[in-house]
Amino acid sequence: MSIDDDRAFADETGRYYARRFGMAPMVGRLLGWLMLCDPPEQTAAELSDAMGVSRSAIGAVVSLLEGWSYIQRSRVPGQRAERIRLHPDVWTRALDDPSEYVEQAALARHGLEVLGDVPPQRRARLLEVAALCDFLARRRPVLAVEWRAYRDALRASGELPSTD
Repeated sequence: MSIDDDRAFADETGRYYARRFGMAPMVGRLLGWLMLCDPPEQTAAELSDAMGVSRSAIGAVVSLLEGWSYIQRSRVPGQRAERIRLHPDVWTRALDDPSEYVEQAALARHGLEVLGDVPPQRRARLLEVAALCDFLARRRPVLAVEWRAYRDALRASGELPSTD
């Protein structure tokens, strides 16, 4: 794999996150880069050089992703530069937190209050959103447990290496 291949993957990831989640492409590019870079911990200068972007662009995205707990910063004793890496459990932690769906269900219920006593057909969309979000809020923690058991089995078999 060449640096151009690595950059192409990061660019593809940036386009995906932009299209799917409305994020700035640079957010997805950095996530994509951190998924495949070696070593997995890089300084802002290393990220900037490797990705061919400014350090200020890296700094802005790092601050954003750190706020979302997608990445971690660390410093090796005796070195000034911080090292940046994906949070080791970044993808799984989303399963642990059902708050996104709890909040959406509450919002849908508020919409139902706003509607009051309108015909059931007009309430149907909000009722379905509330029911779906309640369902997903209950299922996410269960999926997290199932995923960790599946991941542990893959690691035990050697099919999936540990990222620790």
